[in-house]
Amino acid sequence: MFEKVQSMISELMGIDKSKIKPECNFIDDLKADSLDIVQMLIAMENEFGIEFDDAEMQNIKTVGDVVKFIEKHKG
Repeated sequence: MFEKVQSMISELMGIDKSKIKPECNFIDDLKADSLDIVQMLIAMENEFGIEFDDAEMQNIKTVGDVVKFIEKHKG
């Protein structure tokens, strides 16, 4: 799952895949702004058939957080 999320982030944000690690913070490490994060989460909702609610979005800070969320909610 991490590799799929890593590829999506790389494509959406134009970041080299080798720089995207589970512990990377979207804002501090990957220099994403809130719009980048929302667009990425929408793309992942569409890809994985899941839905992030506003409260859960507040808790997503790292790439690993996204992977854990998808694994927990994917049907």
